[in-house]
Amino acid sequence: MTRLALLERLKAVQQTPKFERRDITTIAAILNTKVLARHVEVCETDAGITRPADDAPSGPA
Repeated sequence: MTRLALLERLKAVQQTPKFERRDITTIAAILNTKVLARHVEVCETDAGITRPADDAPSGPA
């Protein structure tokens, strides 16, 4: 998944009631793409957002 796509997902999570008063996007500036993907995944899970399996980041084979 591209960095831009991850940032768009993170921006969407930022709009949820769980995170509307917290800044979860600024940290993205210093995270590499792999760590950013994990950050997005954790935030989505915490916000109750589920992703289809084909949209999930792929792990090591």
